[in-house]
Amino acid sequence: MFSQRRVAQMAAYLLGREKGRMNYLKLIKLLYLADRESIKRHGHPISDDRYVSMDHGPVLSTTFNLIKGAVKFAERGWNYWIADRADYDVALKRKATREALDELSDANLDVLSDIYAKFGKMDEWKLVDYTHRYCPEWTDPKGSSIPIEYEDIFKAFGRTPVEARKLGARLEQQRKIDRLFAAL
Repeated sequence: MFSQRRVAQMAAYLLGREKGRMNYLKLIKLLYLADRESIKRHGHPISDDRYVSMDHGPVLSTTFNLIKGAVKFAERGWNYWIADRADYDVALKRKATREALDELSDANLDVLSDIYAKFGKMDEWKLVDYTHRYCPEWTDPKGSSIPIEYEDIFKAFGRTPVEARKLGARLEQQRKIDRLFAAL
């Protein structure tokens, strides 16, 4: 289930690696790539956000709305960790120690660390180009947005259509179960 606290901690970890400030487009690309890598390695994302194709590549939908300030902030969520967007940058409000990142497992942190090591030196436009070229689940929405399904991501990793459909359906079923339990 999507957790604003968890995605804020993901962002805080990455911002901590970048000396506390980063272009928000770069951050959203790194977060997407981390979720994608977690799906590849572990069969499930870190954020549990919804993905959409936008003009500048794949985006974590709710997280993008958090960056824009278009979503109500949860307690100890986005605005606890991340300062408002200014000049296309977001900034870290507090130190992201291991103890403070209690929503993230060691496996999550390994994925985030590896993604930063691989892509952290790229600027936002190189990351946009990268996701356009190497994330085949992205389709050009021509000024709009198009949902990216888990099935599409599994296909991009070379799974057969049948495998991709089953794996995607399993993640969607888990999302429904999580929402059901959260409503209790």
